[in-house]
Amino acid sequence: MSDKEKLLKSRVKDIKLKKGMKVSELIEEMRKMGGFSGQHMVEGVDALRNMISDKESFNFLSFPADLVSTGLRGVLASMVKHFDAIITTCGTFDHDIARAVGGVYNIGTFEIDDNYMHKVGIYRLGNIFIDKDEYGPKVEEAFTKVMKEIYSEKGHQTEFSASDLAREFGKRIKDENSILRQAYLHNVPVYAPGILDGSFGTQMVYFAQTNDFKLNLIKDEAALSNISFDNKVTGALMLGGGISKHHVIWWNQFKDGLDYAVYITTASQYDGSLSGARLTEAVSWGKIKEKAKYTTIDGDATIILPIIAAALDIV
Repeated sequence: MSDKEKLLKSRVKDIKLKKGMKVSELIEEMRKMGGFSGQHMVEGVDALRNMISDKESFNFLSFPADLVSTGLRGVLASMVKHFDAIITTCGTFDHDIARAVGGVYNIGTFEIDDNYMHKVGIYRLGNIFIDKDEYGPKVEEAFTKVMKEIYSEKGHQTEFSASDLAREFGKRIKDENSILRQAYLHNVPVYAPGILDGSFGTQMVYFAQTNDFKLNLIKDEAALSNISFDNKVTGALMLGGGISKHHVIWWNQFKDGLDYAVYITTASQYDGSLSGARLTEAVSWGKIKEKAKYTTIDGDATIILPIIAAALDIV
């Protein structure tokens, strides 16, 4: 077969939809249609299926906090048990805890007068509306309550890493839709290298002013280093970019890169940003192996992730 024939061997076919078809059946139909980002989603499903079924693979799930403000929080919580570690941002603690203790988040719109929103005391996170009393005060109250419980039980322990705190809060949160709760129940560590960048982090600063409290950032970094050196095979599902994505690929370069990787992003790569960087760029750094099964899916994770999770039945 000539090079030209190889390039033209897969023909585009029209997909056929039918009533009552399963999501997994839809993905199989989409496999033959071509279809731009749709084809990348099919590739992502294949890569993740291989990753999750590979018993030797240590698998990461990474995502930024904004997704936790949406109903995708429940999907993420249900997926925790299929991964070995989570890397996220401080805001995940904020939104997960606020909602776990009864904080109400509302469906809003992107198109609104933000000066008016400020005057009436409503925070806008994209098209999610949050009454200011449902966020900061909820996190503050929950943080103070849990830390008092921790110090009552572990008066001798004054130094904590972010994953230590995630485990302690997950232990005490009663909401089964909580990401921290599910991580605790399934013994999945939650790493947050930017743990100070949010309400939860600010509460730690205030708490340390009146208590013997120390935050150990190096402990979690050492744990991630050990993971990279102790596991020959690793994989990752990365939703969005920033510090959570970079911490996954950064530590995996020390084992010559990820073996499986799926990245969902809406960012553009023209400005050289990490969020916009396609996974092919990570190959040049040795953060993903040249022969790894990987793909970048351009699109909104709130649309793509539920479809992928349903197709793989990882709920």
